[in-house]
Amino acid sequence: MSSIRTITFGMGCFWSPDALFGRQPGVVRTRVGYTGGTALNPTYRRLGDHSETVELDYDPDRLTLEQLLSLFWNNHNPININDYKGRQYQSLVLYRDEAQRAVVATVLREREQQGKGRPATEIAPFHTFYPAEDRHQKYYLKRFPDAVNKLGQLYPTLEELRDATLPARLNGLAKGYGNLTDILNEIAEWPIGESERDAMVRLVKSIRW
Repeated sequence: MSSIRTITFGMGCFWSPDALFGRQPGVVRTRVGYTGGTALNPTYRRLGDHSETVELDYDPDRLTLEQLLSLFWNNHNPININDYKGRQYQSLVLYRDEAQRAVVATVLREREQQGKGRPATEIAPFHTFYPAEDRHQKYYLKRFPDAVNKLGQLYPTLEELRDATLPARLNGLAKGYGNLTDILNEIAEWPIGESERDAMVRLVKSIRW
């Protein structure tokens, strides 16, 4: 897992981006939280100058930053997010290093050359990510109690549920991204033991949606 990279996006209310990116093969973890500002220890009710964001870990051998940026800009309007003025809903790309910054700059140039213009997105170095409260993590998945209860067999703590790959995929499914067959086919290719894979597939198939 040494090749795993992390990027942080802000694109409005963080529930839908969590589901969108969590559904993508190559993304290994998502979590929502607050970043981009200077206030210490923000919360949903006391956000300060931070924005709602999604932080994701991805395998660049399976999903490139260019592809993630395409998903990012094709799935929100940076000018007026959720009809909300202010930093809570802000279009943000927070890069981790110079290599990521260079990729972002290249993608922006290519978009301009394609006549798409330059999006009103703030591009800045990442500083500190504050995870959001548990009720915001995997929000759409938690609308299905049977799914959460059964996943508790594999992920007994809220932190494990938040950070594991399978809940990220199922959160995307709960939002309406993709289908169950694709998830099951992907599980078949994960580098896990056969007994673990079989148990995971049985559990997923038993969920009442």
